[in-house]
Amino acid sequence: MQIFVDADAFPKDIQEIVFRAVERVRIPLILVSNKNIRHPSSELISKITVAEGPDVADDRIVELVGEGDLVITADIPLASRVVDKNAFAIDPRGELYNKTNIKHRLAMRDLMKELRQEGEIMGGPRAFNGRNVQAFANELDKFLTKHCRKAKE
Repeated sequence: MQIFVDADAFPKDIQEIVFRAVERVRIPLILVSNKNIRHPSSELISKITVAEGPDVADDRIVELVGEGDLVITADIPLASRVVDKNAFAIDPRGELYNKTNIKHRLAMRDLMKELRQEGEIMGGPRAFNGRNVQAFANELDKFLTKHCRKAKE
């Protein structure tokens, strides 16, 4: 298993959580972005810098992700593409996406986008906060505990 991060929108509040987790469970982490991302020096952490442009980083992640891998992203369409490849995605707010919930989440995202475009609702998601960080840390720990145990069996 590998962990990929859609690093163009990787909240600083969860970076250290992810870096410590990969060191603890000894799973490779790949940061994918169109800008230089700083990270701790580790044989487990690498980065791929892609050209700028819409969905370039997303396309690279989808190209590289394999069955059972985990992708950290707030991008619902990317999460859907990842799940279609039998991988998992978790958003920085702590929601784990899988085959059971991703299509519903994608439909809700599209509906909200349409309502915003028509002026029916204003604004986007709530501000990222400490509760989101805790929810992410809990969900990541639960996921890694479950999937690292399976890998050892």
